[in-house]
Amino acid sequence: MDTREDRITIIEGPPPVFEPANEEWVAGIGEGATFHDAVLTRLRTFNGPALVERCHRAWSKSDAIFLHYRNRLGLEQKVPILAARSDETEGGQVLFLWTVKPENDEEEEEFDSSDDDWMN
Repeated sequence: MDTREDRITIIEGPPPVFEPANEEWVAGIGEGATFHDAVLTRLRTFNGPALVERCHRAWSKSDAIFLHYRNRLGLEQKVPILAARSDETEGGQVLFLWTVKPENDEEEEEFDSSDDDWMN
């Protein structure tokens, strides 16, 4: 994870997996001037409480904080973090982040070669 105060950065490993955030309270955090779909991702970390505290410091100053990572194509992407929680498990610390749904999070469509009629 990064030490920059305006973001939490995934340095190594696969891109985060975003799943629908189905908790009832989540509906309220996505509302504002514009509505955002909230999603949840779980990340292993060595310093979960410190990262949650970083989020709280930013929010207490009305600043945004972002999850910064590389997507499946290897491109850098960042999404605003809406809520954060850390938990200790048997496998180590886990950071739960509720974020705005990434723009390109839809499953990639399969390429259909039958649409290549223009090439014939």
